[in-house]
Amino acid sequence: MSTTTLDTPAAATDKATAAPVRRARRRGERSTAVTVLTHGVLIVASLIALFPIAWLIFLSLGPGKDDYLHPGRILDTATLSNYSFVLQHTNFFKWLGSTLVVSLGTTVIGVMFAATTGYAVSRMRFPGYRKFMWVLLVTQMFPVAVLMVPMYEILSELGLIDSYGGLILIYCSTAVPYCAWLLKGYFDTIPVEIDEAGRVDGLSPFGTFARLILPLARPGLAVAAFYTCITAWGEVAFASTFLLDDTKYTFAVGLQSFISEHDAQRHYMAAAAVLIAVPISALFYLVQKNLVTGLTAGGTKG
Repeated sequence: MSTTTLDTPAAATDKATAAPVRRARRRGERSTAVTVLTHGVLIVASLIALFPIAWLIFLSLGPGKDDYLHPGRILDTATLSNYSFVLQHTNFFKWLGSTLVVSLGTTVIGVMFAATTGYAVSRMRFPGYRKFMWVLLVTQMFPVAVLMVPMYEILSELGLIDSYGGLILIYCSTAVPYCAWLLKGYFDTIPVEIDEAGRVDGLSPFGTFARLILPLARPGLAVAAFYTCITAWGEVAFASTFLLDDTKYTFAVGLQSFISEHDAQRHYMAAAAVLIAVPISALFYLVQKNLVTGLTAGGTKG
């Protein structure tokens, strides 16, 4: 015998008017308010970061050297003549050639030494390897003003004053210690079994490093190369001290030629600064996919 339960009108009304069940947020899911706040903070931070760049581009369009004092005038008199002047009537392309020689030389030599150093400390346990890495770290603690005089004396004794080689050597001395630490952390994330497999296949230690480890470490190498390149690209203090011939000036030193004791051509300097930023921005665009991977992976092990 079966029984049938019928809902009374009152019960049906209670079910219809019952409050809907609130969906519980999953773990890691943010509320709408938090999402809006996060995006708002990121937008404000982005505007703050982009404002100096936009302001520099805006000033570079002013035809007068004092337009930066009255930026409202630039809206009515904006022109690209500053860029044509920099490209045609200055040593811009000589500065470009010098900067490329110094930056590429520093990048190739610096990354090579940093990679071999980082790999040796990551894989080999020789006496004092920990102290060696700490010595590299300590070298980063000295300010430029303290290093300037002894470096000048050393380069003078070696006959490298006013030469690209001397400047590359100086830049490598500042870039290699940091990049060695960076790549050491990245090499620590690569399994040691890969080295052992290379030895079983008959590869030498250097062959294992060059043929197996380096291809796997491309994100870390990209970060090290980018850091080394921008170190040489925009450095001012060493370049202005060790380069004496104006035909060998890099971009950073060349910009100083627009400002003298009695005159300041800031509109030309702004235009030159924008042109200088174009190549390094293109480099950043090419390696940006590897930057985050290399930085985060290099910090997972010490």
